[in-house]
Amino acid sequence: MSVVGTPAEKRAEETPALEDNHLSHGNGSVREISIAHSPDSDDAFMFYALATNKVRVSGLRFTHTLCDIETLNQKARDGNGAYDVTAISFHAYPYIQDNYALLPSGGSVGDGYGPMIVAAQGFSQSQIKRKRIAVPGTLTTAYLALKLFAPGIETEVVPFDQIIPQVLEGKYEAGLIIHEGQLTYSRAGLQRIVDLGKWWLKMTGLPLPLGGNAIRRSLGPELTASVSRALRDSIQYALDHRDEALAYAMQFARDVEPQLADKFVGMYVNERTLDYGPDGREAVRRLLDMGHKAGVISREARVDFVG
Repeated sequence: MSVVGTPAEKRAEETPALEDNHLSHGNGSVREISIAHSPDSDDAFMFYALATNKVRVSGLRFTHTLCDIETLNQKARDGNGAYDVTAISFHAYPYIQDNYALLPSGGSVGDGYGPMIVAAQGFSQSQIKRKRIAVPGTLTTAYLALKLFAPGIETEVVPFDQIIPQVLEGKYEAGLIIHEGQLTYSRAGLQRIVDLGKWWLKMTGLPLPLGGNAIRRSLGPELTASVSRALRDSIQYALDHRDEALAYAMQFARDVEPQLADKFVGMYVNERTLDYGPDGREAVRRLLDMGHKAGVISREARVDFVG
């Protein structure tokens, strides 16, 4: 798949989705469905079958825009250039819930693992709460979990792929890392201080829901159901054809070797990605409720999954 555009936003090569998942328009017209997700190996793996027409939907054509997650959060919140389906951090959901509902598949959920606070030296958990930490964005779920862990912590936003380099350069004493950095920080010479997924599990007994896919309410129930089914089928196809889907996803793995990319994809695309499960859905509600009660989220969430 070739991509063009700015570093912040790239548009995937558009190919028409042809036949299979049962939605038809009597007039023969084709409806375009715009999908936006982050340029990461796990998202690429998840959307592989849709992007390459392995999964096809009669009457629909899917176009893909690749964009970093914090930009997608902000776009969905501002309503500026909103997409029909967009990857979001769960932290952002209360701010977009009037216009979007959550799809029942496509979630990135950490089962006892998640975003990490890393540093060049071994701070204690009490020490780290007094440091200034580089974070990947204030609407990320990583930031929400950090503020629940350490409410008074000082933060500064840094592009997610610059956090490890800037901690190594000494610009920050610690950083909050997401994506493949969770697997590569140690070889860069950094130490893990806190795994927020482990902290959350110990505190709540629940997995940590990090991100999901949201769909515009204005699409209506029939179209929403068809798109939701197509996304689930795309995830299932990738899980059933792991080698070919992983080979495709490697172009988004940010210089991570195949073995590590495979491990990372396995962490965030699995049975929970097909369906959150009752505890996964409860974890979303609990996380957002705690965030609101703690004053991190200004709006009370009305968590609404379609289907």
